[in-house]
Amino acid sequence: MTELPPPHTALVLLDTPPVPVAIGIGVHGLGGHTDEFRLPDLWQFHLYGYEADLTVDDAAFTVRPGSVSLVPPGASVRYRYRGRSEHLYVHLRMASGGAVRSVPTVQHAGPERAALTAQLQQALAAWPHAPARAAAEVWSALWRVAQLGPSGERSARTIHPAVAAAVAAIEARLAEPLAVADIAKAAGVSHNHLTRLFRAATGETVVGYIRARRMERARHFLRATTLSIPAVAASVGIPDLQAFNKACRRELGASPRGVRAAQTVAVRPGGTGAR
Repeated sequence: MTELPPPHTALVLLDTPPVPVAIGIGVHGLGGHTDEFRLPDLWQFHLYGYEADLTVDDAAFTVRPGSVSLVPPGASVRYRYRGRSEHLYVHLRMASGGAVRSVPTVQHAGPERAALTAQLQQALAAWPHAPARAAAEVWSALWRVAQLGPSGERSARTIHPAVAAAVAAIEARLAEPLAVADIAKAAGVSHNHLTRLFRAATGETVVGYIRARRMERARHFLRATTLSIPAVAASVGIPDLQAFNKACRRELGASPRGVRAAQTVAVRPGGTGAR
């Protein structure tokens, strides 16, 4: 049975960029107090600078400055304005595949309002002479909207600052020796406190995260580059080749040469992939 979305939410696909069709500033409320319409084939993405009553199909909302709405194609919308009403808007097509995310139809941007406004203004400035740049700004803005509320995915804004600082330090120093105590110092907390925070935020230990990130990077370098195996090992902070070989076998299921050879087979012209 198909799972129904939560009430007053839109199901969006953000794994690949959207395709904006129109970006602009809408000014309403000058020729009448109400508008009622549909966009049969396009999503409506609005960032509001006014107060109004909005109905999307049968759901009623009150928008105010800083509210953002994401309305799917075909939905009937009705606005009741309270005077001159101005908003930034994007009419767009969403991607057709990827993970489905549930986003409130209407929510308030809160402290993200300034960043969202800047992104949509940059999209407007790029439109239509640089549509790829405009699409990139809209895509980033949509991700920001998807992470605003409790139904959004966990974002850096909702992760404890010490965990975000620790992750940044790890990513910047994967090629170096890393001790949890040093990472905790960089994050401004004690070793034990970081350990608790990190497990609560990520579900794993700091050491486990470092190991996983090192091996993900090693897999990428082995498969996507012609770097020598010693160079790959050094670049992920495991310069001892025996230790690197053991780590690859344990975490990636093959020796470094085996990981690289498997990729070669998979992309060989005319090949059948894994044997």
